[in-house]
Amino acid sequence: MNSAVKKKIGIGLGILVTLLAVALGVFLLKRQQLLNYALVQVKAKVERKYPVQLTLGPARFTDLNSVRIDGVALVPTGHDTLLRASSIDASLSVRSLFAGRPVFSNLQIDNARLTARKTAATDNFSFLYRKKKRTTAARDTAKGTNYGVLLNQLLEAGFDNVPGEAAFKNFLVTYDSPRHQAQITMPSLTIEDGDIKGQLTAVIDSVTNRLGITGHVEAGDYELAAQVYGLNRQPVTLPYLQRRLNTRVQFDTMRVSLDGKDFDDEQLTLRGSASATNFVLNQPKLAARDIVVPHGGINFITTLGQASMVLEKGTKVRLNRIEFYPTFSIRKLPVPQRVIGKANGVKKRSDFLAGLQVSADIESAETPANDFFASLPGGMFEALEGMQGEGTLKYSLHTSLDMNQVDSLKFDSSLRGKNFRITHFGQENLNKLNEEFAYTAYNDKGDSIKTFLVGSDNKDFVPYDQVSNYLKSAIQTAEDPRFFTHKGFMEKAFVKSAIQNLKEHRFARGGSTISMQLVKNVFLTRQKTVARKVEEMLIVWLIENTRLVSKERMFEVYLNIIEWGPKIYGVKDAARFYFAKQPDDLNLSESLYLASIIPKPKFYRYSFDSYGNLRGSTRYFYRLIADIMVERGMITQADRENMALGVALNGPARKYIVTARDTTRPAAADSSQFEPLNLIDLLGGGQAPDAGVNSNTPDEQPAPPPQKP
Repeated sequence: MNSAVKKKIGIGLGILVTLLAVALGVFLLKRQQLLNYALVQVKAKVERKYPVQLTLGPARFTDLNSVRIDGVALVPTGHDTLLRASSIDASLSVRSLFAGRPVFSNLQIDNARLTARKTAATDNFSFLYRKKKRTTAARDTAKGTNYGVLLNQLLEAGFDNVPGEAAFKNFLVTYDSPRHQAQITMPSLTIEDGDIKGQLTAVIDSVTNRLGITGHVEAGDYELAAQVYGLNRQPVTLPYLQRRLNTRVQFDTMRVSLDGKDFDDEQLTLRGSASATNFVLNQPKLAARDIVVPHGGINFITTLGQASMVLEKGTKVRLNRIEFYPTFSIRKLPVPQRVIGKANGVKKRSDFLAGLQVSADIESAETPANDFFASLPGGMFEALEGMQGEGTLKYSLHTSLDMNQVDSLKFDSSLRGKNFRITHFGQENLNKLNEEFAYTAYNDKGDSIKTFLVGSDNKDFVPYDQVSNYLKSAIQTAEDPRFFTHKGFMEKAFVKSAIQNLKEHRFARGGSTISMQLVKNVFLTRQKTVARKVEEMLIVWLIENTRLVSKERMFEVYLNIIEWGPKIYGVKDAARFYFAKQPDDLNLSESLYLASIIPKPKFYRYSFDSYGNLRGSTRYFYRLIADIMVERGMITQADRENMALGVALNGPARKYIVTARDTTRPAAADSSQFEPLNLIDLLGGGQAPDAGVNSNTPDEQPAPPPQKP
């Protein structure tokens, strides 16, 4: 190659390099101009969509397709700054930039501060999910809140603002309102190809949690799978509930998934799941101890709409080793359709119960007995901890309530066993009812009053056949008319009691059978909690349905342990204290008096007026119970006609009555406290026992009822 050729090649290369340099310079200059223009468009777009001012600091390319924006602020109109970040780094598609549609990805936000504030009148964040007002007619607020629309707005706002790729470093979120304060510090949180990973420290209402978060999100499909767990093996405690409801809720790991949503005709349907390990619930009204569920979860299908929420068929709940298949619905009728008045006890259409409609159906899988007992939540069934059995158990519940028609309340609950038997008792030996045992009586505060033997070694123990038949019949009629035919429960009586309680908005009447009262006294504490009541019902079912104890023996123990006055326990003490008699010598009037004070034994003295006569409410009880006893063949019509509507207290109780003559304390005027548990008798019902699983069939009656004297 000669020198002339070389010279031409050199000149050509020089021109090419120069052109490339010029082109690169033009490209870089134009690229920066386009970036500045694109950010102006982004700012305008955001400010058109939301009532905010978006401030973007100087922007520059840090390499071929990476951009850094120094200083970002989002200030809602008329409010404090919502978001501020020292810098944002992002990848930018050059092709999209030149096409006029810039696409940012791989966001990295450093030293960001999200500050949400709420006052009694306004806030600086709700614009993110609140849709613009439509020009169409205003929504009819009388129909109630549409929870489907509300939740759909929240979900769309959340998923639509999830970046495809992002990394947050030193991200601080604060929330301040008149009722709550929160601060969340995130040293790091990354989203890469939809995968989420991060750590944070959350201080909410003085509750501190250090959390780890992992998961995956598909924003376009509204799908999410996330796991939240406590760092350093510390449990996660939910805030707000402790201060608001005096309730502590915690767990080790929580897994939540959303498999998509359908929004149609202003109804939102969600499918997903939630589960927790070592879930702990502490609420004094629920249980005296922590309620612990090692493994629990739900696979749900739920629909939310106008003042309604439905848990659809296909939902499955797991409680350790037990599976339940529930359906549930709750709805509030539109305001004009809500019934108020004496029929349901609702005074205003704005009351919480006004127009409320609730229904639930729950069915469990047939569960091996040992799995069933092992799955019972810890802290709720102390007496049964460690119990074992053979066979299977299956639970079902159907209930419905319409506050417009309270009398239509339905409640059907049953636990069924298949080849079931107890092979090992738990903390309490349920068989001790068949043996002599030491019984400790407690007051309502949980203090022990006295301990005594229940059995023949106690000289005050009275066998069943040495108690006046008048007294046995009066107590059975007043406390539990179906005692000798049911299996521990009377659902019809329970429903009628619940109806009355709903109408009066108070606990006007109970629904405890003699079996339930016996179990409560012998095996359980005095604590008035939901857990104790549930445990009581399960123990009753075990005793009654395995025929562990005869009905006669249960009644015998009941008569020898119940309270009949100040430190007066058992039928012998009662007969002596009030009448200076033996239990088998009590007449009809005396028996009715003793039966009348069982619900409130400490107030026996207020059964009398200042002249020593029985008050009207107690005389009402006498007539009511005696009439039912005649109808049931427990006493004769002559017994009823010759019955005195009063008693002579010849025992030590007399001196207490005398001192009460001048009291101004009114006696209970509510005659409903004296009505027998099974109102079927009052309504002229037949002699057939309650239908359902808790009734004995004719060929398996445990014991005959007391015979008339």
